[in-house]
Amino acid sequence: MSIQEKKQIVLTLDAGGTNFVFSAMQGGKMIVDPHRLPSNGDNLEKSLQNILDGFNHVIQQLGDKKPEAISFAFPGPADYPNGIIGDLQNLPGYRGGVALGPMLEEQFGIPAFINNDGDLFAYGEAIGGILPEINAKLKANGSDKQYKNIIGITLGTGLGGGVVSDNKLHIGDNSMGGEIWLMPSKVLDHINAEEASCIRAIQRFYKEFSGVDNAELTPKDIFEIAKGIQEGDNKSAQKSFDTLGENLGDVLCTLATTIDAIVVIGGGLSGAHELFMPATLAEMKSKYNSGTDRLVMEVFDLTSETETEKFVTNNQLEIKVPFSDKTVKYDANPKIGVGISSLGTSEAISLGAYAYAVDQLES
Repeated sequence: MSIQEKKQIVLTLDAGGTNFVFSAMQGGKMIVDPHRLPSNGDNLEKSLQNILDGFNHVIQQLGDKKPEAISFAFPGPADYPNGIIGDLQNLPGYRGGVALGPMLEEQFGIPAFINNDGDLFAYGEAIGGILPEINAKLKANGSDKQYKNIIGITLGTGLGGGVVSDNKLHIGDNSMGGEIWLMPSKVLDHINAEEASCIRAIQRFYKEFSGVDNAELTPKDIFEIAKGIQEGDNKSAQKSFDTLGENLGDVLCTLATTIDAIVVIGGGLSGAHELFMPATLAEMKSKYNSGTDRLVMEVFDLTSETETEKFVTNNQLEIKVPFSDKTVKYDANPKIGVGISSLGTSEAISLGAYAYAVDQLES
């Protein structure tokens, strides 16, 4: 049964540092109007009361329909399986450990599932995004190959990530299976990768390359400078996105050598992929000084229709089994594709949250 055919109703929450947005889903679709409340992240009592009020408001909107679970993304660090929130930076009131999941289960009498936004983004793309899209095209081209693994990347305020392995969300023993922001940066000396692949990285690089110290310049402004829409240092703006892309490509090479999966990118900066994607792909296609390729797999740009068609081409060969009349299919061309979310980051996270809750309810 597809996710669209599921009948369970799940309460959802889009938890940000400024606002909480509440809703409910059935069959992977929103079924009530979103309800917004301030997060009050510096005041734990107010914040928790807003969470209770928000879910109660959605329950009232549902009328006679009964929710079976609560599921949403919440910032880490956290012990997600047990629903305990750790020391958050953007919600300082939660520091010291808050048993948010158990509180919700006690208040509403239904299971509560909390996870990382990067994890749920990846799971949403695996359930209803880039993974089924690619697999459908492969099948239409007569290929038996189907992809079951995905690396989800969120580029925005930070650098987030999630992994789906063999169609299952990878969480890890400490709920930290996708903490890619702490990988080393290629372009910054002894600094973590997030600082070179996020919103503040674009601002930092533009200031460094152009010599212009303007705190009011947003990544959107720098994008428009690079595109020639706004006045400014065009070359420095483009170099800023190139540097972010090179750093991201290095991160993806390290991930791909371990996980071997399609990559999908979301988050606010993903809208600027035309500027950073060439450098990302160039890094993934590069060689070590020894001449060895960074990756065994051939890398494809899934934002390009031409390259996508090549990626989903049926390259399987029929080869004979030695000392037998039988033949088997052989794919001699391992491939990895890098694409941008077509679902949209928020929708992918919501779909991932819904699917994860349904999985747990049915297990």
